[in-house]
Amino acid sequence: MHLKVRDLELSDIPLLLDYWYNNTDDHLVGMGVDLKKMPPRKAFENMLEIQLSIPIIMRQSYVLIWMLDEKPVGHSNINQIEYGHHANLHLHIWEKELRKSGLGRQFVEMSLPKFFKAMDLEYIICEPYAHNPAPNKTLEKLGFTFIKKYTTIPGSINFEQEVNQWRKGKG
Repeated sequence: MHLKVRDLELSDIPLLLDYWYNNTDDHLVGMGVDLKKMPPRKAFENMLEIQLSIPIIMRQSYVLIWMLDEKPVGHSNINQIEYGHHANLHLHIWEKELRKSGLGRQFVEMSLPKFFKAMDLEYIICEPYAHNPAPNKTLEKLGFTFIKKYTTIPGSINFEQEVNQWRKGKG
């Protein structure tokens, strides 16, 4: 089993979009997604293409693809990026049978140095849905510090929810 993390490429965009648009409603809602707020697939595709066309330090989102034996199986991204300071982390394993396998932890561990370096970050925040145990356990195992639990609308496609705020500094 060979794991690798690499930057998003144009050829990955359909796979990433399939994760969001071909997944079950239950899975999306379990991550805190408000199904009514999902943008049209083409709008999401255009946003990703634009992000790939500009220098990394100018991107609003920076995506890494997770590879298992040379096959893309998930992604991690940061957004709400304040270059030289902080960003918000998101993590997604696309294939249901690979979730809860420990791969997410390994992939995030491989992704963090790339995010810190690319955006010269001091720290990364991750705010998973409080009722989604998998990412919360992963962050704890990776040494993220639990900051607080609070109610918010964490992103443009989310409903109001309780999130756990985790933080990890570089180094």
